[in-house]
Amino acid sequence: MSMTALLDLKSSVLRQVQRSQSLRGRKEPAASAASCIPVTHCPDQLPHGLSEGNGEFFERMNGILQKQENLLRAAQAECEGEGNTAAPPAEHVDQAFVPERSNRRELDLLYEETVYTVVNRVGVPSPEYVTNEGDIFSYLLKVFDMGQEEHDIILQRVQESKRASFTLRVSVMKGKNLMAKDANGYSDPYCMLGILLGQSPRETDEKKERKFSFRKRKEKLEKRSSIKDVLAATCIQVTEVKPETLNPVWNEHFVFDIDDVHSDLLHMDIWDHDDDVSVAEACKKLNEVSGLRGMGRYFKQIAKSVRSNGTSSSGSSEDNADDFLGCINIPLNEIPVMGYDKWFKLEPRSSASKVQGECHLILRLFTTQRDTTLSKRESKEVIHKKMLSQILEYEHAHIQKEPYNWNGQVTPPAWTVLSHHAVQTDLSPLQQAIIRWQCYSSHHRSQRMCYTLLLQLLRTIDAEWDPQAVQGDLERQLSDSFRLYTDHCLCLMKNMRQVFPCASPAAVTRCELMLRGVGHMQTMPAFKTACPLRNELHLEIATIVKKGTAEWYESTISQFKPEEGALEEQLRRLVQVVDAVCADVQRGQNVYNKLFYSAVKVDFFSITYRQLEKLVADDVSVAMERVCGTLEQESSRLTQTMGEALLELYMSLKILKRFREFLPLKDAKMLALTGYHNLFKTSIHKWLQIVHDKSCDRIRRAVDMDQLEPVQQAKHSSSAVDVTACFSQVRVFWNQLAWPDSAGAFIFVTRLTDNFCSEAVCYSEMIKRKIERSQPGRDIKSLTVQLCIALNNTEHVRVFLGHLPRDLDWQGVEQAMEESCGAEGKEQVNKALNGQLYNVDVDLQREAKRLITHLTDKMLSELKRYLQHISLSPDSINNDDAVSPLMKYLHDTLVILSESLVKENLARVLLGMWELLLRMILDTVAENMGVQVEFYNRFQYTVEALVQFFYAEGEGLAIEDLKNHADYKALDEELRLNKCSSFELIEQYFLEKISQQRTLKHTSFGRISVKCYYDASEQRLTVEILHAADLIALDANGLSDPFVIVELCPHHLFPMAKSQRTQVKLKTLHPVFDELFYFHVSPEQYRHRFACLTFTVMDYDWLSTNDFAGEALAPLSDFCWPGRPNASAAGKTIQPTILHLARSKPSEKPIMRILDARTGDGEAQEFVRKLKEIEKSMEEE
Repeated sequence: MSMTALLDLKSSVLRQVQRSQSLRGRKEPAASAASCIPVTHCPDQLPHGLSEGNGEFFERMNGILQKQENLLRAAQAECEGEGNTAAPPAEHVDQAFVPERSNRRELDLLYEETVYTVVNRVGVPSPEYVTNEGDIFSYLLKVFDMGQEEHDIILQRVQESKRASFTLRVSVMKGKNLMAKDANGYSDPYCMLGILLGQSPRETDEKKERKFSFRKRKEKLEKRSSIKDVLAATCIQVTEVKPETLNPVWNEHFVFDIDDVHSDLLHMDIWDHDDDVSVAEACKKLNEVSGLRGMGRYFKQIAKSVRSNGTSSSGSSEDNADDFLGCINIPLNEIPVMGYDKWFKLEPRSSASKVQGECHLILRLFTTQRDTTLSKRESKEVIHKKMLSQILEYEHAHIQKEPYNWNGQVTPPAWTVLSHHAVQTDLSPLQQAIIRWQCYSSHHRSQRMCYTLLLQLLRTIDAEWDPQAVQGDLERQLSDSFRLYTDHCLCLMKNMRQVFPCASPAAVTRCELMLRGVGHMQTMPAFKTACPLRNELHLEIATIVKKGTAEWYESTISQFKPEEGALEEQLRRLVQVVDAVCADVQRGQNVYNKLFYSAVKVDFFSITYRQLEKLVADDVSVAMERVCGTLEQESSRLTQTMGEALLELYMSLKILKRFREFLPLKDAKMLALTGYHNLFKTSIHKWLQIVHDKSCDRIRRAVDMDQLEPVQQAKHSSSAVDVTACFSQVRVFWNQLAWPDSAGAFIFVTRLTDNFCSEAVCYSEMIKRKIERSQPGRDIKSLTVQLCIALNNTEHVRVFLGHLPRDLDWQGVEQAMEESCGAEGKEQVNKALNGQLYNVDVDLQREAKRLITHLTDKMLSELKRYLQHISLSPDSINNDDAVSPLMKYLHDTLVILSESLVKENLARVLLGMWELLLRMILDTVAENMGVQVEFYNRFQYTVEALVQFFYAEGEGLAIEDLKNHADYKALDEELRLNKCSSFELIEQYFLEKISQQRTLKHTSFGRISVKCYYDASEQRLTVEILHAADLIALDANGLSDPFVIVELCPHHLFPMAKSQRTQVKLKTLHPVFDELFYFHVSPEQYRHRFACLTFTVMDYDWLSTNDFAGEALAPLSDFCWPGRPNASAAGKTIQPTILHLARSKPSEKPIMRILDARTGDGEAQEFVRKLKEIEKSMEEE
């Protein structure tokens, strides 16, 4: 994908947005509690940076960018709710849920029932009961708002009514650890029980001395003279026989009518059965005889009846007598109000009896006939429910502390009345649990209570549940209570944002307990039985959550009214809506979702987020269509206020979109806000231009205000801090923007990088101009310090830009482009962005170089003075004394620089000073050519001292950097050459020429072919010039008249050797010479590396000076050294040597300048003269 394609992609997105005239139509939401509670999120006030100017712009932008952090912080603080002990908001509900109150007539009848219950109290009260009848009546007068006169009338009527009839229910559950009576180590136990009628005080005393038993030994029974001598019993009952066990389980229930609950006694024997005849059956038959109620029964009669019917052929009945295992005697006036449910220890018949073990009994006293009006009209369950409801109303109204959190515990008088009524009317634990649930849940709908209590009531029903025991009216009443409570809770869930706000820990706790109660209720068998059609309560909850969310959003829209006002105002209002949604989603994710999912398995967050996200996306799309249509007009310009509103809207939407991370993967796809960023492409481009303009203004202002003084511990000034702070804010802006589209991200990153680069270069230029304007009248030291600070400022900005690849995530952009456009896209990103960074680095380095040059130029005059001192110092002054003034000046300057410059800039300035000194010394040496050698030695010493100074024992510049500098090498060469003699310089000249000859591979001046071989015995060098080729044309006819001059060089090494020449070959560029020349060369001469043969090709002119065509050199070491092929007898047969010709100007070499300056040296002048003639010939051509 090319850049053009990428730009086309950018511009095409906005054209895909459909146009719309206005926000979608809405219905005005109905007035509700939700509309009174604004749900907004206000970011924290940000700390001020610049108090005026463009700092406010960046401050506002920073505030917008920190919205997500502020939202999370606010939501966290709201969820923690530390220190918030206020009561939770009222739980408003529909009036349909409020139960009806009883009228006065109904209250009078209920009061009569209550007084009847008090008057007929039975049982031993526990400590929490109120025993004083007057205290109970005083309490009831308040509960029923009853006057004393009315109370007296009702009390008299009750006292005159028929007393209540009581019945005892006995449940024989099981025994344990009974005595073994049979040979097999077990017994066959059964129980015989009955009610002993009231006794006189004397009889009671006798009873204490001897234990009663239904069965006595035969001889004792026969001594009784009449029936009256035996203690009487009514309706004797017998349990089943449990064979071969010492821990029998009976679980049998018996009912006895009671004549006098204050004096009657329950007696029970346990026997070991020893014959085959059923004692229990005989007992039942005797009890069926009519007219025997109240008549004493003898166990002897029962036993005889059994024997006569089942053991006629057996032996003595005494042999088959049952064995006594123990007995229990319980006076009815000792039974507690709530009855017994305990283990009773077995007692012996006499002191001689041996018994052991215990028996578990459950005893309950209740009424069977109640002489009240209400009991004849209503069922006992309805009466108890009304009584409990009336008491709850009174009790709750008198709770002073946190009445909303009342746990339902009533006062002792209330508990006394309610428990007596429940016992007297024989309400089972399940019936009581259902009635309590009905009353408390009904009361809660009008006056809220603690949800823990309601949950406990539900668990009690669950624990006592028996579907067979709940039928008819009670089942219908239970179903109604479940339905009403469920609907009540659903109503609260719909308005939960107002009823259970996250800012109230108490409200959140109530919400959790409510949901746990609903969650437990939908798993209860009782709920499934009573409400079979509501087996998918979680779906109802999900539906009501959706409805509540939609209503909340509509109320939020009606509160902020985003469709009103100008376009900018609409955007601001829409931002408030989106922020409110973000805050709501945050609360849902942090708080409500955990409560709903753990209690009722409903994903609250997913439901609300998907719904709110869709609603927001619809409204934002409509608004952005209008904005994009405005911005696409050529004359339209994005204002700063609208740009801020759009940026804030984008950031709010980004925050909202990020919550999709918490959705299940399948739900996170194809959401409405998936491509929301495409709506903002045009506005973001225009916004970047605003940011760039504001950045430039801020940089300009920062430079104007800068005093060029270091800030705190740093070595740069305030403007550098402000520039990088400005860049950082823009960088944060981009990172927070988190543009998801790779092509768009590339375009924006390129734009941002270009802005950064141009702003940085602009800043460096402005800071340099500021120093130049302030230069006049400033002393050198203060100006130096300011220049150092300016350098540090530039470096500070340059280092910041070096982090752009990391800060702007270039690697991420490259990867995204590679994924979407392949390797070409990655290469394009790399080339564009790195090119920008390279160019700005070059520009900033250039500006830094200018500042360094400006800084070192200020040292120029002083350095010249000290170098002149070294130059003019007489030879009698040693080198240290001559150089010390310069070194002291440099040391003092270095102290200032090291204090003012960062390490990188110090190295750059030191390098600049080094280069300046090298150039100045080079100029000084050039101005003093041909002077005494001591002059050059002194400057050589100076250079070495400067190297050590700038090296600074490893703290300064590296030795390699110092000595590898081109100027250093040139100066070192210049000094070395100036210290050489003329002969040494000439020898150096030929060494360089030989070196150059070896590197020649091909030239445009032609070549010459020669043979050279050496006869060591005769010390004779034979030179055979064969031919030349491709010579340059030096005549007008396009040809030349070439000849070759061959000579031994340098002349001072071969003073006796004369130059020799070939014949002239006319009109040719490829002459063939085939001429031999001989030279005498001694070993002392050819062993020098600079000893050589020179072949100079000339163009012969008849009327003027011959023209120079080229030259070539051949070192004698190639031919004369022992062991060389050319230095043997076979030298004549070797292949010829091809030498490429060269035409270099001698004056370009430093050696020529040095020799030319030695006017008093004849050898030097002669050497220079010959070379100048050749150069002159070349110039004339």
